[in-house]
Amino acid sequence: MLPVIRIHPADDVVIARQQLLGGTHLASEGVTVSGLVPPGHKIAVRAIAAGAPVRRYNQIIGIAKVAIAPGQHVHTHNLEFSSFAREHAAGAGASPTNYVPEPATFQGIVRRDGRVATRNYIGVLTSVNCSATVARAIADHFRRDIRPEALAPYPHVDGVIALTHGAGCATASDGEPLQLLRRTLGGYARHANFAAVLVVGLGCETNQIAGLLEQEGLASGAALHGFNIQDTGGTAKTVAHGVELITWMLEEANQVKRQPVPASHITVGLQCGGSDGYSGISANPALGAAVDRLVRHGGTAILSETPEIYGGEHLLTRRAVSQAVADKLLRRIRWWEEYCERNDGSMDNNPSAGNKAGGLTTILEKSLGAIAKSGTTNLVDVLEYAEPVKSKGLLFMDTPGYDPVSATGQVAGGANLICFTTGRGSAYGCAPSPSLKLSTNTALWLKQEDDIDINCGEVVDGDCSVDEMGERIFRRLLATASGERTKSEVHGYGQNEFVPWVLGATM
Repeated sequence: MLPVIRIHPADDVVIARQQLLGGTHLASEGVTVSGLVPPGHKIAVRAIAAGAPVRRYNQIIGIAKVAIAPGQHVHTHNLEFSSFAREHAAGAGASPTNYVPEPATFQGIVRRDGRVATRNYIGVLTSVNCSATVARAIADHFRRDIRPEALAPYPHVDGVIALTHGAGCATASDGEPLQLLRRTLGGYARHANFAAVLVVGLGCETNQIAGLLEQEGLASGAALHGFNIQDTGGTAKTVAHGVELITWMLEEANQVKRQPVPASHITVGLQCGGSDGYSGISANPALGAAVDRLVRHGGTAILSETPEIYGGEHLLTRRAVSQAVADKLLRRIRWWEEYCERNDGSMDNNPSAGNKAGGLTTILEKSLGAIAKSGTTNLVDVLEYAEPVKSKGLLFMDTPGYDPVSATGQVAGGANLICFTTGRGSAYGCAPSPSLKLSTNTALWLKQEDDIDINCGEVVDGDCSVDEMGERIFRRLLATASGERTKSEVHGYGQNEFVPWVLGATM
């Protein structure tokens, strides 16, 4: 196995497979390493003049701050972000999708209205932060680790979970921030993975439950109940009322049975966090290979994290099915540029400290690796945050790069699975949708196997191809959708990671 990885013949850099000492000769590149280079980091393979672009993936990842000699470590000390014009060529790379004649199946839960679920929860949502404690008390009454007897008679129910948040008041009653919160809550209230939902409010908040139901076209009934602490008579009475309602809901929720359904009912949200220099080599392209398979089987994948595709958006517009779809994506990019300017921020302030320690230098480099999660199929639509998914194939949803906020929008839109790649390590879940975590390197897998579901480091090690790993991930998606529990589910992750996107001023 070579000590470095070359991604493209035209690249100016290669990636270290392991820590390289100064004096190490890279025979495949004809250069000698100068100084210590950590695993996952870049080494120059040719002389790069100061001010010249540096390429990885055959794409520009930044500009040389100073002259870089062959064999030198390329990172934050000599490489920096630089904006440059990109050719978007909408639709130039789009091509017909080769659907498989006999789609794969999984064991899904078919609701009475035809929606298909991958899990079977009862949810307790809140209209405002003020009702969070009551909502959690209601759900805690049914926690298997505290009161196992509460759910023992209901083996087909995955659990009762409270999803609370810090918003719902101190905002305009007719503005975008409130509409966005309601769209997020509405998406969870109608999510197929919930057999039934309670919505608990305080009573005097801006986000009135009646207004939430009206905006989202929801109606109270056997599977959806809303009530306020002030109307019910205080904390203790409200908790008792919620417990009574859920006890009644459990009987119906437990009647479900899994049955074979086509893979077209899978909608997977794509996430990456704690990325490193291997993310764009192993886990992300392998997940992309799995996405290509899912799309060919009629399923749906949601790419998100707009600030983390920045600089690579031209690769997505080339795959757009129409100019209109490409324009929607570019409008969201411009919105983010203006948003950052208004808030004295910058689109190039990423990668994070952990990303940089793992070998990523600029947002351009990170974005190019992140986009690899999307595979190669056409981009069929661009959605606003938490907007319902109505198309099949690869979609883009506009979200922040912060993983809990981003995944919350994806699940609100209808994602019934999440795939989360990581190179630095992640402890994450996203109830009611199961979350699979994929490591980019074997060292992380060995250190944090307790939290990681699939080791894509085998690609870096030379033990598995990207395509073979993509097939493995696709099969794991089917198994997870059929009820196989993920590591995050075993640990009980998912309730605290519900984080709706908060826009605008808090008044």
